[in-house]
Amino acid sequence: MSQGKVIKVGMADLSIAKEPDILTTLGLGSCVGIALYDPSTKVGGLAHIMLPDSKQIKNNENKAKFADTAIEVLVQAMIKEGARKNRIVAKIAGGAHMFEFKNMDDMMRIGTRNINAVVQILNEIHIPIIAQDVGENYGRTVELHTLTGVFRVKTIGHGIREI
Repeated sequence: MSQGKVIKVGMADLSIAKEPDILTTLGLGSCVGIALYDPSTKVGGLAHIMLPDSKQIKNNENKAKFADTAIEVLVQAMIKEGARKNRIVAKIAGGAHMFEFKNMDDMMRIGTRNINAVVQILNEIHIPIIAQDVGENYGRTVELHTLTGVFRVKTIGHGIREI
């Protein structure tokens, strides 16, 4: 069985792949990595979102930067590659509180806001979240293995988890 190519997804970026390729993104802090996967066609997608909502930002041309627009783009791209929306499942990671300050208000808690936005949008479009590794106070690097659907979450000091 040959290993596929590794496709890097940058910050505020997204990509799709078919088996046996691997999608990866580095350095998820308060950002959230959203892995979508159709186990039947083995089509996967990965987005590295930075902010919860494109509607509150003037400079919002980059659809991959925001939870609301990135998920929509990812689902459409996966469908074009043969995925069926009713089979797509999600796994998410990130949304950490990298810095904690006294008297932090909710606007400063970008990791929590990102997680909540991703969960809400996936619920609204009926894509189940079957696994997650979110919150806490450490960064993550993730890999989506399209051959198996495994989402590998690597951390410094907290090990590697496969979800």
